[in-house]
Parts: sequence; structure tokens; C-alpha cells
Amino acid sequence: MTQICIYPPIQGSGGPAAFQARLKTALAEEGVTVHHDPRAACDALLLSGGTRRLDFIWQARRRGVRVVQRLAQLNWVHRVRPSSLGHTLRAERNNWLLAFIRRYLADRVVYQSQFVRQMWADFYGEVSAPGYVIYNATQLDVYRPLPGELPALDRARLLVVEGDLGDTNAVYLENAVRLAQAVQARAQRPVELIVAGKVPDALRQRWTTEAGEMITWAGVVAREDIPALDRSAHLLFSAELNAGCPNSVIEALACGLPVVGYATGALPELVQDGAGELAAYGGNAWRLEPPDTARLADLCLRVLDDQAGYRAAARRRAEALFDARKMARAYLDVLLGD
Repeated sequence: MTQICIYPPIQGSGGPAAFQARLKTALAEEGVTVHHDPRAACDALLLSGGTRRLDFIWQARRRGVRVVQRLAQLNWVHRVRPSSLGHTLRAERNNWLLAFIRRYLADRVVYQSQFVRQMWADFYGEVSAPGYVIYNATQLDVYRPLPGELPALDRARLLVVEGDLGDTNAVYLENAVRLAQAVQARAQRPVELIVAGKVPDALRQRWTTEAGEMITWAGVVAREDIPALDRSAHLLFSAELNAGCPNSVIEALACGLPVVGYATGALPELVQDGAGELAAYGGNAWRLEPPDTARLADLCLRVLDDQAGYRAAARRRAEALFDARKMARAYLDVLLGD
């Protein structure tokens, strides 16, 4: 039986953990055994980003095991927004480690999007290891529309799902609140901004004071509860700028939830064919300049006015591009194919 080592194992509710769990499930459905010990026998090793245990990678290579590195976007926000010394050092150390493995240890590299592939080439140059683009995906039978769970029409519900909205990511929460306020100024009904993710108490208090009852703080939501949360909203605002391939976007589309956001990072690759609306950022997103909130708010109204059309298009987009079984087969081709 084919054995794949995925290393390091990732626990939790964030994007990397969700990806790893979905890939393991899909590989099992393909008859592939997965373990997390790079010292044990395996047919190929999939490295989720990087690891400080470079000796494990060297040993696997010496045994003739193919090493495939999976890369997301670089850490970059700390370079333009003040952050703690500890956070900055960790971010730069991780960037260096990922770049070292990409250049010297990986036999092949999987990038989460074309944007991610170009970002690594721009920052660290091209490498000899062949590169492939495989988008993240999800279980379409779990993340799916349910007619009985359509959102209520008494208010417009804007959803934000991010892992962590503190420290350097606090600007994403600010953009979400400003967008909700701009939509409220234009809409014919109340607007509710639902924020799912980790938010520091001080930041939560600040925006509660400013935005009042508009914001519902959902906290960290368990993975199994995300589909129902997606189905309860009218649109997802993808808040992260220059994102590599956000799982929250893919999950929303699979649930038939239209996505709105600024046309940065991989979003123009993911949100197409009427699955949502993207607005030009209006400033320099790499410097975190203020965005063109008014333009995006107008596009939100367009989505709110045609929920049936956008919701159907969102699901079609997910079925065409974000099926976890297809993703697993693509990884198998890279891990084992010629």
C-alpha cells in the first residue's frame, strides 16, 4: 500500500490544520496510508511549509524519498506595520527557513496559488525544483448549501472568518468594520457584521464602542460549525490582504456564500464566474494604505440584491475548482508521478 508522510503534523482549527485534515481524509479515500514520522518508511514526504528538523529531511532524501514542499505566502505584514520584536524575529526566521528548504532540499514545490508562486519568485528568486500550483479545497458534501438554512431577510449579514485578528492583523478587522459601516449607510435594512476568529479583548472593546450593536463577536468557531455559519450569512468579506489561498473563501463558496473583497493576492484567481465581487484596492495594499471602501460597499449591495444568482454561482465555482478528492489526486501526481 502507498504510504505518504505529511510533516509536521498540525493540530487546531486554523487553515493549515484544516488543509491537512482534508488531505488525509481524501488520500484515505484513494487508498493511501498517511503517517507523520519522516524517519519511517514512506513513498514520498509532503512538507507542510517548513521545519527546524532539517536532519529529518536530509535523512529522507538520503533514503531516496521524494521531498515535496507545500508553500503559502510569505510573512510580510510585520515589515510595514509595527509589531513586537519577538513576532518580527519569528516571522523572518520562518521566511528564511522556508526559503532554504525551497532552494536546497525540496525536490518539488507546490504553491497554493499562482500569486504565491510569483511572490516567492519575486522575493527569493527562481529555484531548480519544479513548481506546481494546487489550490486548497474542501469536502463538497460537508460544505454545501442547504435550502432550509438560508439567511433571514430582516438584516444584511456580513461575515468575516479569520484565524487571528490581533497584532499585525488588526488592520483587517478595521477594514471589515469600515466596510460594514459603508454598507449600512447605503442599505435599506440593518447590517450585522459577524466576526469569527481570535480577537484580543482590547481590540474587541474598541470596535464595540465605535460600532455598537452592529458587530456580533462569534469567537473561535469549531471547524464542524463553519458550514452552518457560512449558510447563515449573505456574503463573506475576505479581509486578509495579499492572501495566498484562504480556506475561508473556498469554504464559503462551497456553501453557496458569495465572497466580496479587494482584488489582492489570490482572490482574483479564486472568485470568478459570478461567485462574488472584487474591488480594486484603491491604494497600495503592500503598504497597508486605506482601501477604497466606498467602491466595495457598492459591490456588496449588488450581491445583496441578487442573492439567488450569486449563491448559485458560488457553488458552481466550488464544484469546478475546489473538490478535495481532485486536490488529493493532484498532490499524488506531484508526490509519486514522473
